[in-house]
Amino acid sequence: MPDNLNGGGISAQFRAKEPPFRVVKRAELPLEKLILFYVISVLVAVVIGGLFIALNGVNPFLYFKEVFSGCFRSGVAFRGLVRIIVPLLMVSLGVILAFKMRYWNIGAEGQLIMGAVFATWASRAFPGLPTPIMLIVMAVAGIIGGGIWGLITAFFKCRFNTNETLFTLMLNYVAFYIVDYLRNGPWQADPGFPGIGRLAANSRLPQIFRLDISWIVAIVLVFFIYIYLKYTKQGYEIAVVGDSISTARYAGMNVNRIMQRTMFLSAGICGLAGMLKVSGVVSNYTLDTGIASGVGFTAISVAWLAKLNPFGVFVVSFLFGVLEKGCSVAESTFHLSAAITQILQGLILFTILGSDFFIRYKLQLTRGGRKLNEHNN
Repeated sequence: MPDNLNGGGISAQFRAKEPPFRVVKRAELPLEKLILFYVISVLVAVVIGGLFIALNGVNPFLYFKEVFSGCFRSGVAFRGLVRIIVPLLMVSLGVILAFKMRYWNIGAEGQLIMGAVFATWASRAFPGLPTPIMLIVMAVAGIIGGGIWGLITAFFKCRFNTNETLFTLMLNYVAFYIVDYLRNGPWQADPGFPGIGRLAANSRLPQIFRLDISWIVAIVLVFFIYIYLKYTKQGYEIAVVGDSISTARYAGMNVNRIMQRTMFLSAGICGLAGMLKVSGVVSNYTLDTGIASGVGFTAISVAWLAKLNPFGVFVVSFLFGVLEKGCSVAESTFHLSAAITQILQGLILFTILGSDFFIRYKLQLTRGGRKLNEHNN
């Protein structure tokens, strides 16, 4: 028998070698270093984005100047920025409640849509109510609509241990086609033309500083979520369940009830965002299939970049809003394709999100080529 087939011959021939580096979890960074890390990542993202813009024949300095000035050059521009930020902020706040519990709610898009559907139903069902009462009824309906859409997934998670990521994601499409059915069927305003009629005057949000009051609701919600998570028993239970379900059960907590309650609240906030959007000027006071416009998916990135902190969500939502609004202005100014600006946004977001890996982990060099069995010995 050949030597390489007896004894330890095979293992000696095919010994694996240790990789040149390994991933090691980093100790928690102090706040000042964390901020510095994010500043550097933003600068790297801007440099990469600038190179991409330069390749398309546009001066990157002029482009980014237009991005920022385009958001604040006039009252109209600033109001447009606020209308982008508010729904993103509210949906992100809703998402962090579920994420804190390590319940991966990817269905904020559908929950926002169902909140808008229920709010529209309330407006159509009670047409004679005074404006303040009507808006309260619509808000409650929106919270219930979004909350039920999230509670469905929590029930099946608790009862049958279904995968909440896939379940919440698939319900987004169900919600979309519910709206499509309504605008082509029961709620169709004009025969032969798909579309739902505009909400009555008593179902529209009042305005302050030529902006509807949804921005006030969003700011109040930031403080509410912060207090709820940090200073209430329910917030403590969410943190414990997120750390360890076994520990929560050992402590006597009703995990199923906590999960269902939190998911209803998380989705209900997204539903409230849908109600505010459908009753605001940004949607032209009507329900349509584009009511969510991708906010639910963007909110996932916002929540993670903000480290699931409500005040961090406020800052990151603002930056996302500036990027979206400013890029659309620069696109028009420099006559760029919409695809180019979308690629640019993707590059910047990918770079910033990728930096989060190096905040959590570090690469540790090893003695490349050293055999694993020798290392173990």
